[in-house]
Amino acid sequence: MNSTLFFLGALLVAVTLMDAFEVVLLPRAVHRRFRVNRYFFRGTWSLWARVAGWVPPTRRDDFLAVYGPLSMVALFGFWAACLIAGFGVMQWSLLPPGAGADGLLGQVIVSGDAFFTLGYGDNVPHARLARFLVIVEAGTGFAFIALTIGYLPVLYQHFTRRDVQLIEFSLRAGSPPSAVALLEWHAQGGADMLERWLARWENWGGELIESHAAYPMLAFYRSQHAGHSWVGSLATVLDLCSLVIAGAQDGPRQQATATFVALRRTLFEVSDALQVRSGPGEVARTLDDQLRLQLGAAMRRLLPDWQDDAAASDAVDRLRRSYEPRLLALAAYLLLPSPAWAGPSVAAADRFGRDAVVDRLTENPNDIH
Repeated sequence: MNSTLFFLGALLVAVTLMDAFEVVLLPRAVHRRFRVNRYFFRGTWSLWARVAGWVPPTRRDDFLAVYGPLSMVALFGFWAACLIAGFGVMQWSLLPPGAGADGLLGQVIVSGDAFFTLGYGDNVPHARLARFLVIVEAGTGFAFIALTIGYLPVLYQHFTRRDVQLIEFSLRAGSPPSAVALLEWHAQGGADMLERWLARWENWGGELIESHAAYPMLAFYRSQHAGHSWVGSLATVLDLCSLVIAGAQDGPRQQATATFVALRRTLFEVSDALQVRSGPGEVARTLDDQLRLQLGAAMRRLLPDWQDDAAASDAVDRLRRSYEPRLLALAAYLLLPSPAWAGPSVAAADRFGRDAVVDRLTENPNDIH
């Protein structure tokens, strides 16, 4: 018995099983620096993003959308290959000198037979420890396949719950979303409607912390609908909360604060899980004087007591510095567009007459997602 080879094979099996356990079964974020899946996603995403640069812009988003599901299948295959190789090395180390003419490759093939329980029976180990390893590997293979089958529906359930709210969001904030369009939509409904809407986004942020921090690979899953982005939606709601917190005197300010805290924590939890870091806390998205006036006018229509002075502008900039650098770093890493403060407005009864809204909805259903 070659103890060194046996130890190396056992180490490979143990590291792989621990990584699979942390990803599939452990319902909490793992902050340990060395994780097999973390290096797997960083390496494969870097390669996939580089190849995406050669894809025509009209097809690039579709190409990037393939990575999330494909990477999970590849990760399961990578784990299986590591387990088969590890058990194969252990079996090879148990062979007596001169036995096993096929060498390591032959033992890896035998290991794959045991892992997937094919039962060829053309190579039967005689040593007790070798037979025990075959039993352990067969049980590991059964458990691995069962966990794979049970894990994917859970992953897609989290993904679906994340995307459901984006459909409703795109109607109010436009596609791509913007804070100005969002303000224009809620101006007709008033502060109470905005407060209830922000409460739903606080819950959405809590669900993302639960799902995306524990399963960071969900961040690579792009929305099912063109023009929708969970990062862009999160950023737009953060922008809106910043405006409300900085200038509102009462009403939805308390709810905006709770939503802001939940969504900012979501942003930092997900970016930390993906090891995405940002530079100095400087704001980058343009917010010039004309846009400030546009935002102020929209805010006063929604909240008549909203303050539009130097102190409010300074408060907005300070709040932006607390999340925008990390936001832009995450958007750049995932190759997602960062939202603008102003964009195409959506249909709202106070901007378009009833007949115009009806015509717009019936003549071009894709105009409002």
